[in-house]
Amino acid sequence: MKGERIAQLDLLLHSHPGGLSRAEIARKLGVHRSTISRYVTELKQYIDIYEDENNLIKIRPKEGEDNISLSIYESLAFNLSAEILTNNTEFQNPHLASGLRKIALNMRSYAPKIAENIISLAETIDREVLQKREKMGQFNSILEALIDSWVTGKIVRIQHIVDGEENETDFAPYFIGFREEESGRNPISVTGRLRHTSAITTIDISTITSATILDEIYTIPDNLKPFHRQQLDDHYDSIDFIPLVLRLKEKSALNSLRSLNHTPPRFEKGEEGELICRMEAENSIELILRIIQSGPAIEILEPLSFKKKFLKLLKTILAIYNE
Repeated sequence: MKGERIAQLDLLLHSHPGGLSRAEIARKLGVHRSTISRYVTELKQYIDIYEDENNLIKIRPKEGEDNISLSIYESLAFNLSAEILTNNTEFQNPHLASGLRKIALNMRSYAPKIAENIISLAETIDREVLQKREKMGQFNSILEALIDSWVTGKIVRIQHIVDGEENETDFAPYFIGFREEESGRNPISVTGRLRHTSAITTIDISTITSATILDEIYTIPDNLKPFHRQQLDDHYDSIDFIPLVLRLKEKSALNSLRSLNHTPPRFEKGEEGELICRMEAENSIELILRIIQSGPAIEILEPLSFKKKFLKLLKTILAIYNE
């Protein structure tokens, strides 16, 4: 628990660049004030923190860090935008509060009134997050997982509610943002591709109950627009589809791949008269299992990397039985 508190203190100080008193830290972490000094001492081993003349604990800025400098017009426009966002969002985000404080800190010298108002907005967000910590905590954790998935280009497995029932979906996020609905509601939603298909869908993040990032990468097509539903027969190049070349002893062997997602097969005659099939198919364990199921009727020719992966799995299986 202590290590978790120190990590929370680290995040808290990064979110409050203007500094916090020991009493404020204790209140935000939900611990007794007497324990804060121990946390601060331990955190000093990892990051450069100090206590200023007003007894506020701060993270010392690194040399060469750039400050954001906005004009008075930009500052006011930012303030108005932040107010609209804060007042029209169902789920408040602590990262928004953190970002507002950092920008307000740079405004204090030339726009003190605006800076004061922005800090007040940040405090309002923090209070609402604290009051509804269970509901908003789950939402923000899922939002963070989706953002991490999007930034790293890794597929995420989500559990989400559809027509009152919970469904599991492997999902490749393309965009995250607000979506307009006919009801006038503007939920924060994620748009992306359902794994192993070309189907693009948009999901209200508040309907997602869990999100787990998988160690499988994907790419985002260049021709997509946010929250625009594409036709299901559109084709998208992505890393989890591979250009497969197979040698077939019998054409009917392809029936074993029927349940998988792939482009229409293209056939040609090989040098020895054998049937060669070319298609783009999902790069998945299901594909490997279907080829194994086909026995000697299907032989992988390309790509070489997939062929090596296939052989490695076969050797692993054989090793188990040889033992």
